[in-house]
Amino acid sequence: MRRELTGLWLGRRPYTPVHELMQTLQLARQQGRIGDTVLFLEHEPVITLGRGAQAENVLLPEAALSKLGVQVVATGRGGDVTLHAPGQLVCYPIVDLSPDRRDVRRYVGDLRETMRKLAADYDVSGGEVPDQIGLWVDAACPEQWPGADNAKRPVKLGAIGVRISRWVTMHGFAFNCRTDLSLFDWIVPCGIREFGVTSLEALGRKPAALTALAATALGYLGEALDAEVAPLTDAASSSLAELLPAVHSGAEGV
Repeated sequence: MRRELTGLWLGRRPYTPVHELMQTLQLARQQGRIGDTVLFLEHEPVITLGRGAQAENVLLPEAALSKLGVQVVATGRGGDVTLHAPGQLVCYPIVDLSPDRRDVRRYVGDLRETMRKLAADYDVSGGEVPDQIGLWVDAACPEQWPGADNAKRPVKLGAIGVRISRWVTMHGFAFNCRTDLSLFDWIVPCGIREFGVTSLEALGRKPAALTALAATALGYLGEALDAEVAPLTDAASSSLAELLPAVHSGAEGV
């Protein structure tokens, strides 16, 4: 029986309540009370710390960031320091990888493949950099990814950080569409000093609205996971508390 993905568009949200929602949904998925659910959204500016985060990779004092209205939040995902901000498509799959996809590397590859296809829709070719997670492009020639060894200006277009418990996923990927890249000056993204970050807009593309990109990404994620996909539900006007019964009722038909 194929997986079935239910996708929700949450609009723009602060980080902490969504993180709490993810944790609740992950537990519910582990207990079989909901089906596989994928959250899409953009965040207010926030710096998140993964399990491997180094304090020196946050370049501004927390008090200064607070004055700017920027949270600094410790999370349980893998990786170092990253930043979320408006104009970035964030995807949080809450998916049970059992019984046939219990492979963390494979799952991370599925998330990268989803972003790769999103980029390809804008004639941007992406690939891998050894020992680095995420989707990379060559800013010198975005139309062609020549491989990490031959890229003239490798930059990260999309970041990945996941947490998997009892083979149910949370966290996911962040794909830069119209993100203000100057905000990344506040951190050393993912602890990587030698390479920069980019966005579709910075590469000279004109990305669609994030809602439309989310619907496309849901389809690509379904392809990567060999899953059936229901149409994306617009829940941007719903409170996060309202989403739990909505997700539960949706799961009853799975």
